[in-house]
Amino acid sequence: MRAKSVWFFEDVNLYNLLCPHKLKSYSKEHAFNYYKKKEFIYSENHDAKDIFIITEGKVKIGYFNANGDEIVTTILKRGELFGESAIFGESHRKEFAQSIDNKTSICSVTINQVQKLMKSNQAFSFKIYKFIGFKIKKTERHLKLLLHKDAKTRLLEFLKDLNVEYGMYCKKNSCNIISHPYTQKDIASLLAVSRPTLNILLNKLEKDKLIKINRNKITINKVLM
Repeated sequence: MRAKSVWFFEDVNLYNLLCPHKLKSYSKEHAFNYYKKKEFIYSENHDAKDIFIITEGKVKIGYFNANGDEIVTTILKRGELFGESAIFGESHRKEFAQSIDNKTSICSVTINQVQKLMKSNQAFSFKIYKFIGFKIKKTERHLKLLLHKDAKTRLLEFLKDLNVEYGMYCKKNSCNIISHPYTQKDIASLLAVSRPTLNILLNKLEKDKLIKINRNKITINKVLM
C-alpha cells in the first residue's frame, strides 16, 4: 500500500470543493487559465484577490532574497492549492507563483467566493483551515532545512519526505519504490543547490547502494527509511 503522508488532506478533493466550474452558480462565467513554462501566475507584491488550484502541470512557489537570489519554498502539482493567504486578509503577494511545465492549467477562485462557502459550511471551513495549517508547517520545516542543514542532509530529509508521500513498500526486496513527479531540476531548486552538486550527492548515495535512480523512480534502501 502507498504510504500515507502526514500532509494528506483526508481524501478531500480541493478541485471538486473549490473550483467554480463545479458550482452551478459560477460555472457559466468561469474559465481555466493556461500558462507556459516560466510564466508567472503572480509575482511578489501583486494584488491578492484569488486563490488557485492546479488542474494540470506544476507550479513553483518562492521569493527573492535581499541579494536577488531565488528561494524556492515548494513545488506544487495537480490538485494542490496556493495563494491561500489572501483568505486571511493578505492584500499583496509575499511570494511568486511560476509555472514550471509547458502546459499548466489553473483554476482561480475569488476570495469572496471562498469566504461565502466558508461562512455557509462549517465543515468546509474546518477542512480549509486544517489544510492551510498543515501546509504552513510543511513550509516552515522546509525553510528550517534550507537555513540550518547542509546540502547532503537536505537531500536525505527530502528523500524521506518523498518516501512518505509517494513511496510504496516492496516486500520482496525490503525497500521502498518512489514514483514521483519531480525532475532533477525541480529537486535542485527545492534544495537550493546547483544541478552538478545534486548529481554528485545522488551519485554518491547510489554508489553506496542506498538508492537507485531510474528516471522518475527512486528505490530507497531500508537503511534510509
